[in-house]
Amino acid sequence: MKFTVDRSLFINKLNDVLKAVSSRASIPILTGIKLDLDENRLLLTGSDTDISIEAAIPTKTSEGEKNADLIFFSAGSVVVNAHFFSEIVKKLPNTTFDFEVKEGLQIQIVSGDADYTINGLDASSYPRLPEISDEASFSVRGKTLQDLINATVFAVSTQDSRPALTGVNFTFAQDHIKAVATDSHRLSQRTMATEDGPASEVSMILPGKNLQDLAQIIGESDPELKIFLGDSQVMFKIDSLNFYTRLLEGVYPDVDRLLPASSTTHVQFDIADLSSTLSRASLVTHANRNNAVQMKLDVANGQVTVSGNSPEIGKVEEKVGFANLDGRDLSISFNPDYMQAALRAARSVADAVKINFTEPLRPFTVVPAKEGVEFVQLITPIRTF
Repeated sequence: MKFTVDRSLFINKLNDVLKAVSSRASIPILTGIKLDLDENRLLLTGSDTDISIEAAIPTKTSEGEKNADLIFFSAGSVVVNAHFFSEIVKKLPNTTFDFEVKEGLQIQIVSGDADYTINGLDASSYPRLPEISDEASFSVRGKTLQDLINATVFAVSTQDSRPALTGVNFTFAQDHIKAVATDSHRLSQRTMATEDGPASEVSMILPGKNLQDLAQIIGESDPELKIFLGDSQVMFKIDSLNFYTRLLEGVYPDVDRLLPASSTTHVQFDIADLSSTLSRASLVTHANRNNAVQMKLDVANGQVTVSGNSPEIGKVEEKVGFANLDGRDLSISFNPDYMQAALRAARSVADAVKINFTEPLRPFTVVPAKEGVEFVQLITPIRTF
């Protein structure tokens, strides 16, 4: 096995694959990256059994000419230690490097005057990735999926007692995608229009951590993603990269019934103003065990006040500006960190939010103050008495 490759291109592919490699892998060989080379492509593979990523570099251009970024000499396969290999490649002196597997799985890496020899592992011991049929597949824009992930993934549960809640529940339909996440204390649900979705509705629960890796791989571009469904796995194909993730088992709760059908008090805030106020209040409330701020809405006098108290530190009180306020007077306490996360998510689509309250101990909703956006977040208040 021998090739010469452009170092920058290789590092870009390597960084994607490294997202699937864990230093604490239960199977020792999975701490490595598998390299497969034939006349058509160099394929890099990383896996921790939870997610697997394949990234390919073709040996020919789309016109069928030799790819100057990857020069093929001889085919073969080998597994290299992910940590040491990536550190070596990133510090090589030249813009290209030579990679050759010699007798006894000894790997020689040469770039300029730097000449490394490292030990490789037998690629036949590397677990095979799941085979997923292309019969049940459909497409989605990368930016759409990335927006849905960013709007919901922060609300997944970090507790393993209810595995389904550690993921985001996606429902793919022909003309829209709905994503929802909840940890039972808060909820975030976003629906976006799409084209070329599946002919019949498909639902799946995808692990939150894996989705964060997928969102990073999508990056700033807007590639077309093709989604392939398996029995217990799903594969996202992005150009020359394949991203496999397991599906979470279980039935996701019916969250629609949690959303209040009506509300009694409504207020609209500029996101930046409310976020700044909560940030200042949190300096005090973070020292308290229940980490609760109180929001008092005085409709008669046209005032909204945010306050926080900690016996160890002291207290804070601040009036918050708002665009409009109507309904009944209300005093309610909630976790400021949950509200801050909701505001950050809403900021991607609007500069202001509407908060709709019902009762002091009933969940309330946060929605963007922008028409045509299907995005609702639910926060459960804190009992402070």
